[in-house]
Amino acid sequence: MEDISSKELYEFKKMIKNLSEKKGRGTELVSVYIPHDKQISDVAKQMRDELGQSSNIKSKSTRKNVQSAIEVIIQKIKLYKQAPENGLVIFTGMIPRGGPGTEKMETYTFEPPEEITTYWYICDSQFFLDPLIEMVSDRDVYGIAVIDRKEATIATLKGKRIDIVAHLTSGVPGKHKAGGQSQRRFDRVIEDAAREFLKRIGRHVNDAFLPIKDDLRGVILGGPGNTKIDFYEGDFMQYEIKDKVITTVDTSYTGEFGIREVIDKSSDVLEELDVIKEKKLVQRFLKELINDKSGLASYGEAEVRRNLQIGAVDTLLLSEGLKLQRVKMTCPQCGWSTEVTPRKKADLDFKCDNCNEQMKEESREDLVDAFVEMAEQVGTSVELISTETEEGMQLYRAFGGIAAILRYHIN
Repeated sequence: MEDISSKELYEFKKMIKNLSEKKGRGTELVSVYIPHDKQISDVAKQMRDELGQSSNIKSKSTRKNVQSAIEVIIQKIKLYKQAPENGLVIFTGMIPRGGPGTEKMETYTFEPPEEITTYWYICDSQFFLDPLIEMVSDRDVYGIAVIDRKEATIATLKGKRIDIVAHLTSGVPGKHKAGGQSQRRFDRVIEDAAREFLKRIGRHVNDAFLPIKDDLRGVILGGPGNTKIDFYEGDFMQYEIKDKVITTVDTSYTGEFGIREVIDKSSDVLEELDVIKEKKLVQRFLKELINDKSGLASYGEAEVRRNLQIGAVDTLLLSEGLKLQRVKMTCPQCGWSTEVTPRKKADLDFKCDNCNEQMKEESREDLVDAFVEMAEQVGTSVELISTETEEGMQLYRAFGGIAAILRYHIN
């Protein structure tokens, strides 16, 4: 998901979470994904066909709601001659607000931050979000190479998408029946050929992974036997790629089957990487907190906000458990305004500093949103820390879920 800012990514994740909480009474919530190269006229024709077929739905309320949703989609796609560059996503349906008769039509139409490649039309009791969820995970790229003496396959993994970059065959001779000096000569020929093959693999690995090294989260080497170990321990990969090798995996297969086997056997390692990254960030913050000399740490809402405003924050750490809101309060008499973060209802019950008039709420937003927006304005990177690790819970409980690693020391 290149070129998407931390704030946009956060907003995208929040939208997915919001959509995931929408539930219909029956299979009457409609999800449509339209790729850029899909003809809008073809989609419109299918929607008209679906509208006709929906008359066969037995439940009167479900039939009515599905037909209303399809009509909304038909009206929406009329606004487009062609789907946007990344495609078009439409979610629509009747969402219950309480008891019977409280349903209200909700519609969400947008261009996703990454290209849609498959056309989908799905009716269900909830919106179909799998392609969007995959986009969130697609930011991380892993390099995979499956190696043995006879062949090697090099691939990248982004989310659930596997791209085969190169497939090489060695031509290394197999076993032979020669004896004496002929055997030693054949052995040298085989070893030389095997080493040349490893060099060739190294060149292809470097060509494949060096251009994406900044986005490369890690490299995994797999294959049957010890050839992968010889490759890793030898001087075949450029050092920046070699330093990113996170594990080696024994496989029964080579080729594309071997690539998939590596992914299956490395799933625990890949899942742990995000956890390790979070742990290291919080540990770095804690280390700076107790460092008397540098002290490049800051925590607490007010202090971190001040440091953000002066551009002193390098990395902003926000807990996913943070559910507070930032409220703008305005005096209806003189117009004086201020912002507060209420912990309880009474925190919004106060009077104007200027004229003693009761203050009124003007607007509110999530506290995380407010901090992410501030960080965007000063070029600060934002990391959302889960509460699933000991370090993540420590950030939430001990530091209020708001902390920062600074660019320079603040007295």
